Amino acid sequence: MKLLRRQFLRLAAATAAVPVFTPFARAQAYPAQPVRMIVGFPAGQAADSIARLTAQALGDRLGQQFVVENRPGAGGNIATEIVAHAAPDGYTLLMEVMTANAINASLYPHLNFDFIRDIAPVAPIGGGPYVMAVNPSVPARTVAEFIAYAKANPGQINMGSAGIGTPPHAFGALFIMMTGVDMVHVPYSGSYVPDLLSGRTQVVFSPIPTTVAQIRAGKLRALGVTTATRSPALPDVPPIADAVPGYDARGQFGIGAPKGTPDAIVDRLNKEIAAIVADPAIKARLLDLGIVAMTMTPGEYGRDIVAETEKWAKVVKAAGMKID
Repeated sequence: MKLLRRQFLRLAAATAAVPVFTPFARAQAYPAQPVRMIVGFPAGQAADSIARLTAQALGDRLGQQFVVENRPGAGGNIATEIVAHAAPDGYTLLMEVMTANAINASLYPHLNFDFIRDIAPVAPIGGGPYVMAVNPSVPARTVAEFIAYAKANPGQINMGSAGIGTPPHAFGALFIMMTGVDMVHVPYSGSYVPDLLSGRTQVVFSPIPTTVAQIRAGKLRALGVTTATRSPALPDVPPIADAVPGYDARGQFGIGAPKGTPDAIVDRLNKEIAAIVADPAIKARLLDLGIVAMTMTPGEYGRDIVAETEKWAKVVKAAGMKID
């Protein structure tokens, strides 16, 4: 009996020594190795700049490398597919250009992933308006004057974009739908800015960082911003909604992870990102890119993604957007 008792005590002690890995413990230990942050757009674009800013800050806070990996192509779909099919362990993250992801969900009919189903929302970083900018040869100085000018000259105004189904195209298509103007869409594989400056293209719905320098220099004229409120980057430019009630379109950036990533890791990343974007220095750097910092819980961010996806699906269908 004494032998059995000693064996039981040894077994109990050994069992007590085994660490218990709860979800909380896993989250506290995370990250134990470098984390990849996949970006679906080239280096130098806004998504890449925001990814590098966020990755550096996360690395500083969590004591591990967050490595930005650019995988451009198909409007961000290549990067999204990589993350959708990655192991759900928190070591592969997606820098979401959320508006592009929302548009792509209905623009591309044969994707190998479902953005809402396969990507877990982690946290927004920030968002902001695009700007409706025209060449100074266009006589309009307000959105209302532009609508009147466009209606008096149907089919004579070229609207540039970064390609079919990109946010500049979709934001312009929404404007066309809501105002009834007739403009010619001109998709560019490269930059539309040179043709906008020369006057070959007359109007764009552009990310603010793309055209803000030319606007401030007087080489382009800003008529309105695409959100319902003004942008700190262009405080003197009114919302398009002042002339087109209900018009509202925004670019938004955030972080996603493969579906099935443990909630404890998602929650920790959410809290860390919220703390990062609350930092005054980070806020200022985001504002330089025309981005206003924002925070949401993963659940709130997920609902926001669903709402944006449903909104842009209607625009894609109504505008007849198609990828050949």
